[in-house]
Amino acid sequence: MIKKLKKEKVFYVSIISLLFLLLLAFFNIDVFAKSTKNILNFLLDRFSWFYILVMLSFFIFCMWAAFSKYGKLKLGKDNEDPEYSLISWFTMLFSAGMGIGLIFWGVAEPLNHYIHPFNLQGFTEEAKTFAMTKSFLHWGISAWSCYAILALALTYFQFRKGKPALMSSLLIPLIGEKKASGWIGNTIDIFTIFATVAGVITSLGLGALQINAGLNYLFNIPENIKVQLIIIILVTICFIASASSGLNKGIQTLSNLNMLLAAILLIFVILTGPSLEMNKNLFKGLGVYAKELLIDNNNIFVTGDWYKKWTIFYWGWWIAWAPPVGIFIARISKGRTIKEFLLGVLFVPSIICFIWFAVFGTMGFNVSHAVALTAIKRAETAFFVVMNEYHFGYIISLIAIMLLGTFFVTSADSATFVLGMLSSNGDLNPKTSKKFIWGVLQASLTIVFLIAGGLDMIQTVSIIAAFPFAFIMIIAMISLRKSLKNESLEISSLSNNKKIEKVI
Repeated sequence: MIKKLKKEKVFYVSIISLLFLLLLAFFNIDVFAKSTKNILNFLLDRFSWFYILVMLSFFIFCMWAAFSKYGKLKLGKDNEDPEYSLISWFTMLFSAGMGIGLIFWGVAEPLNHYIHPFNLQGFTEEAKTFAMTKSFLHWGISAWSCYAILALALTYFQFRKGKPALMSSLLIPLIGEKKASGWIGNTIDIFTIFATVAGVITSLGLGALQINAGLNYLFNIPENIKVQLIIIILVTICFIASASSGLNKGIQTLSNLNMLLAAILLIFVILTGPSLEMNKNLFKGLGVYAKELLIDNNNIFVTGDWYKKWTIFYWGWWIAWAPPVGIFIARISKGRTIKEFLLGVLFVPSIICFIWFAVFGTMGFNVSHAVALTAIKRAETAFFVVMNEYHFGYIISLIAIMLLGTFFVTSADSATFVLGMLSSNGDLNPKTSKKFIWGVLQASLTIVFLIAGGLDMIQTVSIIAAFPFAFIMIIAMISLRKSLKNESLEISSLSNNKKIEKVI
């Protein structure tokens, strides 16, 4: 028994700590809500520059790694082929990486920026371009570079170096294998579990709120915590069942279904909506986005409530989501070269996000001012309020609710799988019992935080957890750089030895 406890100390310490947090939040809801809000305000006031600098460094490192001499290295053994087809790989990383957020914010964010742009007049052509540019910034290459940096490091150490699928494996080049597998490494793995749970409950909360809002809008089902509780329980049953069936049967199948539904929804809206204006907004926004990507959008001296509310908030959110998404992407990326991996992770999902926001943002721009102002009052209902103004709005909303359901299951499914790996010493196929425990625990935390303060509370907790995890991601970059350099020296030495042998 003692031997088992030692072997699985990461699992037991994580579970006990999170149960303690669950009880603390449940029995001290007001104090907990006030404390977390104060911590968030402190981080946004004092460390906005840090979030911007870190996200910029992730992007620059990814570009360097992709186009450097290391880009040809395989994330696995030199003779290994990718485990999944390119299409399945794209669908899985996209479903795990964005999912629910696209439906939730696809209309709400561009419309918010269009009505309340920073230092511009609302409801103008300039405001439209601003709305597109900032939506592309928040959901594009910068966000995906956050996922890519962690996923790249994990894939490299996991499949090329044969190390366990754990965050602590990233410490080996810096502190050695013994310390990385000791208490220092265990602490990193435990905190990674905390950050993963904090990130995933945001997605679960968003999904429950918007599915409830959609059902209320379409079928007049009450919009309250009881209905949201039922939604979370039903989805939890679905994603635990999916996670139990394994990666190939469960997550891969659901991810393919997600992309099919998303494609149907997107194409249907393009065909029935103002497609010429969508096209114009897309390319106009992309032009400004590309021009401002490295300079204006990464100004560490930027101030103001708008940037705290939107850009800094998003940077914290993506860092919070990096553990579950990064670890999951690493699990499905064996056999690809570093260049192929980075270009795939950075650009393919980003392009889909750009098109998505251009299409649904334009739908929001074209409604009356009164409807637009009503829509942005509540982010979870914005999509349905806007679609209700169009001829096929009911059908669009119905497909969106179905897509929300499958995205909900996939996001939670992949996170449950990741939590199982992290708490099983990096086992690539964790036990069903552990996935079940994690599924129930993350659903319970989502419910408690929804009761405590709704969407704001859930997002606050995830961003607070993101701040210390940013330092772990910086360590991951440094460690990967050192390991790549060492491997390059080994290859050069081997090549020189072969040349000497030929001469002899």
